Amino acid sequence: MRKLCPNYDREDGLDTVLEVPIPEEMFSNRNGANRSWQNMKSWMKPTAEKSQRSMTTVFGSRNAEIQMLLGVVGAPLIPLPIQCVQQPINRNIKDHPIEVSMAKYIVQQYIAAVGGEKAMSSIDSMYAMGKVRMAASEFSEGEGSLNNKVVKVKSVRHGGGEMGGFVLWQKRPELWCLELVVSGCKISAGSDGKVAWRQTPWHHSHASRGPPRPLRRFLQGLDPLSTAHLFSNSVCIGEKAINDEDCFILKLEAESTTLRARSSNNVEIMRHTVWGYFSQRTGLLVQLEDSHLLRIKASGNEGIFWETTMESLIQDYRTIDGVNIAHAGKTSVSLFRFGESSENHSRTRMEEFWTIEEVDFNIKGLSIDCFLPPADLKKEEESGFTGVLESNTKLPLRIRSASSRISSCKVAAIDVEDSENAESDEEL
Repeated sequence: MRKLCPNYDREDGLDTVLEVPIPEEMFSNRNGANRSWQNMKSWMKPTAEKSQRSMTTVFGSRNAEIQMLLGVVGAPLIPLPIQCVQQPINRNIKDHPIEVSMAKYIVQQYIAAVGGEKAMSSIDSMYAMGKVRMAASEFSEGEGSLNNKVVKVKSVRHGGGEMGGFVLWQKRPELWCLELVVSGCKISAGSDGKVAWRQTPWHHSHASRGPPRPLRRFLQGLDPLSTAHLFSNSVCIGEKAINDEDCFILKLEAESTTLRARSSNNVEIMRHTVWGYFSQRTGLLVQLEDSHLLRIKASGNEGIFWETTMESLIQDYRTIDGVNIAHAGKTSVSLFRFGESSENHSRTRMEEFWTIEEVDFNIKGLSIDCFLPPADLKKEEESGFTGVLESNTKLPLRIRSASSRISSCKVAAIDVEDSENAESDEEL
């Protein structure tokens, strides 16, 4: 990971210290890195020079794909808040239904596998730095019809996709901050314990609806204590083999009150479910999956539905200060749009490979001031979303392949936290 960048304003000037370290491949792989280098050069320029128009000039047709990737994969949140982790996890497995008792027992095995509750409770704060490679791998439209068309975009496995780096800071599950740079495009997100927020180059800063929730990336093997607290209220629904590893499946549903708090007059979150797959052999979490379904009111019909499913394989556990932390993984995303005629159904698939380069605990000087939201934070207003999605709706998200161009109304980065803003900035 590169932490310094040349000074583009003065050749004899000192190198610039990057807020977010960048993978070395963005600089050294000249076959496809020229554009990444130009993106980095543009990103390093003063903010005033980087308008939406200049971004489009730099990124070209990739700008829309990067927006979609960051909107969906960049900083997703888990379904519901995590209760205070200072309290011990309930060890009582009696007087509960069998599926609840089994889940509590599995969570206790997980706690032991990651290092024990005493080791985890000694962690006051944490920092992590890593790199990602993400891409929209496939787009299909007309699912269920005779005109079903599938477009393969690119494969991360074969070196395709957008590269980037990220930095994470956390003091408690509700106190966290993320900075992620992908191909020169930066997204920031965080929570100060009162409100969760997000900031992107193409969008004003805005707050999420409902109570602040933890970042999903922390539950991908980085924060075992929050993972244990989350699944302490789950149920065991069976077993499944993941990569030839026999696992127990724990399931957790977001409560209706939480869903209503995150919904609005025009966007209804119908469900949000999370599953954890815990190895029967090691006790560790090997896969995290969640799925949520949105219903968006549209003119002339009952509405349009969006279903987003994310599956994260969690790998390469290493012991850091007595706690097992995952250092690599892969997240696969399926974004499915339906509710109209089958010709208008669409599915977009995305994938991300991530690795952790550095992890440290109990960061000195990390105070609550480090998690304050941006000064220009704009709270969401229910009237901010028009609620009308016609077939020719102008949306900022497009994917281009070598031979075809897919209409923006077919691909959408669905996140209700981003859907309740000014009409000119809709991220649907």
